Amino acid sequence: QVQVVESGGSLVQPGGSLKLSCAPSEGKFRNVAVGWFRQAPGKEREFVALIQWVGDLKYYGSSVEGRFTISRGDNGTVYLQMDSLKPEDTAVYFCAAGDPLWARGTVVTIEGSWGQGSQVTVSS
Repeated sequence: QVQVVESGGSLVQPGGSLKLSCAPSEGKFRNVAVGWFRQAPGKEREFVALIQWVGDLKYYGSSVEGRFTISRGDNGTVYLQMDSLKPEDTAVYFCAAGDPLWARGTVVTIEGSWGQGSQVTVSS
């Protein structure tokens, strides 16, 4: 099973932007959906964004839609562009690759490989 590696987490001021990257430890993602989740201290894990393998269909969690953009680069790396960041976006962001499971109109998890997480802190 391919290993997933996230990068790009940092401290950023409110209103700022940040771009996270997600790549396999070797080769490229193939025939898998790739998604981002986040978890803040004391809170449940939350779906952020997903890009499907077929057609590059994209889905977003309600709290980030319109501010975050998921994309796939020519090198196969999946990016999460985060704009208009708010303090409540502070969390550890996890990337996962595999089969998404849907419930109640949202992605609840991805069955596959998960990264170690990348800390994003939005603070002045």
